[in-house]
Amino acid sequence: MTTSPPVPAPDLAAALDTVLDARYSCRGYLADPVPRDVVDAILRAAQRTASWCNSQPWQVIVTGAAATERLRAAMATPEALVDQGFEIAPPAEYRGVYRERRRECGFQLYDSVGIAHGDREASARQGLLNFSFFGAPHVALIHTDAALGAYGALDCGAYVSNFMLAARSRGVASIAQAALASRAKFLHRWFDIPDDRQVVCGISFGYEDPAHPANGFRTSRAAVGDAARWVED
Repeated sequence: MTTSPPVPAPDLAAALDTVLDARYSCRGYLADPVPRDVVDAILRAAQRTASWCNSQPWQVIVTGAAATERLRAAMATPEALVDQGFEIAPPAEYRGVYRERRRECGFQLYDSVGIAHGDREASARQGLLNFSFFGAPHVALIHTDAALGAYGALDCGAYVSNFMLAARSRGVASIAQAALASRAKFLHRWFDIPDDRQVVCGISFGYEDPAHPANGFRTSRAAVGDAARWVED
């Protein structure tokens, strides 16, 4: 007995394509907090993320506006700089096309905010904005069970992507920030995260400031043929 394939749902496909096209890394936010019911809806949607053996390794700490302000201030203190380092190894090197894409993104950002190429002092100041969450009123900090290794972190990456898409579909902007994980030990102390957990990244989110120059550019994407290879036989 054969069964017919499921009928495609063009409305769903179009909706997903629209959200994917609309999502971008927001680096300038309005101070207005996102209502709790909207944040809860984003969290419920992201919780549907697929994971290895349905392990769902992500744990998420979400800060309200007041808690975000306290954390923002703490990130600017010497205590936050003690024992800096990632718990999950960052890229050893960007080379070839990956280096080119990274440079393109960086130059687009610097051009948007008026930083001259080669101005290392200004680019360093821009980089530090990661630790003030670009003015966002909320942060979602993602951590995983260390025993699950790279695949636990991979599952968390899928969660991060779905969180950002769920946010965008509700009019909420966001940016995933691996930079926050470089202060993992401080974040463990601040949020009392158990030692058997590893900080993966943060997501700053809120309502975008449309007048902020850093929100005026979009990164490019490689052609499908550059990423996918068909094997027919």
